Amino acid sequence: MTNKKNIVLDRKSDKPILLDLAYDEEKHQQPIVIFCHGYKGFKDWGAWDLFSQKVADAGFCFVKFNFAYNGCTIEDPLNFKDLEAFGQNNYSQEVKDLEAVMHWCRSKFKDNPAINTSSFILIGHSRGGGIVLLTASKHALVKKVITLAGVSDYKIRFGSDNAIEEWRKSGVKYVLNGRTKQQMPHDFQFYEDFIGNEEQLTIETAVKQLKIPYLIIHGLEDQAVAAAEAHQLHDWCPQSTLHLIDHADHVFNTKHPWGDTSLPDTFKEAIDKMLEFIK
Repeated sequence: MTNKKNIVLDRKSDKPILLDLAYDEEKHQQPIVIFCHGYKGFKDWGAWDLFSQKVADAGFCFVKFNFAYNGCTIEDPLNFKDLEAFGQNNYSQEVKDLEAVMHWCRSKFKDNPAINTSSFILIGHSRGGGIVLLTASKHALVKKVITLAGVSDYKIRFGSDNAIEEWRKSGVKYVLNGRTKQQMPHDFQFYEDFIGNEEQLTIETAVKQLKIPYLIIHGLEDQAVAAAEAHQLHDWCPQSTLHLIDHADHVFNTKHPWGDTSLPDTFKEAIDKMLEFIK
C-alpha cells in the first residue's frame, strides 16, 4: 500500500495545493476517489485519515487535499495560519482547485497501470458537497458523486440584504471558529464572485443536470446543515440514492483531533454505504 502525505501541487499562477494519496500499487485500474473537505475544514481533520485508508483498502486510489485558500499553509496544514488567504477564498476558487487536482491525477498516473485515470469519483463534505456537485455536472470523467452532509444552496448562506449591505460597507465580515476561537475573515469579494458567477455556482442547476449515479448521505441530528437539504438534493435528482443516518451529527459523531483507531458506528455506516455505492 502506498501512502504519501503532504504532496505539493505547484501552480504557476495560483497558490499551491497540498494533497495526500493512498492506493495499492499491486491492484489494477483502480478508480480515483477525490475527497473535498468542508467549510473551516482541512484534509487532516478528525477521522479523514481513517476514512482514506478504508477506501484505499477497498481497492480505490484515494486523494484528499486542502483547498488552496482554506487558511492552512504548506508548512502547517493543520492550523489556520493564513487568515488573509481564508478571506480571499470563494466557491469559484474551490471548483478551480478541485479541477487542478483532477488534472494533476491524470498527469501523475497516466502511465500507471494500477490507476484508472478515466474514472473519477468525487466525495464532498458539507460545503465541499456543493463543490463536487458543481464539478461533476460538467466533467465526463466523473463517474459517480457522493455528498456527505452536503449543502443544497450557497446563496442562502450569505444572509439578509441588510447583512450583505453591512458587509459591502465594511469590506470584510468575521465568523467565529468555535473550535479554535479564531475570528475567520470573509472579504466581500466572496459575495461578489458568487453573484458574478451565480449561474455556474447554483447547486440546484448542477444537480438537475447530473446523468451519473449520485449518493446523498446525511445525519438526522445534523445541526449545521439540516437534513431537509438532503431531501431537497434528492428531489432535484430523483434517480439519486438518499441515505439518512439516525443519531448522526454533521461530522457523523467524529471530532478533531480524532485519536482513536476505530470509528463511531454512525461514520462506519456512512463509509459502508459509500463503498457499496462506488463498488
